[in-house]
Amino acid sequence: MEIERITPILTVEDLATATTEHTGLLGMRVVMDMGWIAFLADGAGHQIGLMTTDATASVNPDVSIFVDDVEAAHAAAVAADVEIVHPLSTEEWGVRRFFYRDSSGRVINVGSHT
Repeated sequence: MEIERITPILTVEDLATATTEHTGLLGMRVVMDMGWIAFLADGAGHQIGLMTTDATASVNPDVSIFVDDVEAAHAAAVAADVEIVHPLSTEEWGVRRFFYRDSSGRVINVGSHT
């Protein structure tokens, strides 16, 4: 399994305001906006996520890690006996993902594009 991308995700109250703030201050551009989550990036591909409330999960993740094999990542999480807080699911926007809670209480979104 290889990591393809790691992106921090900030929970925000107002997505439009947060997007305007971060694009204006940091010179980033919006690369995805689904109304409840937006990803901003610079020209080198560095990203940050902004989220109000996750559309299908009961908790917002703190970071998003995309891998080439989400099934292997899920199997490793189950074998490690970590708390799975969002089950392995195929989302309608073309992502297969699950969330786990690490030993510090952070919620990690692990996914792959389908």
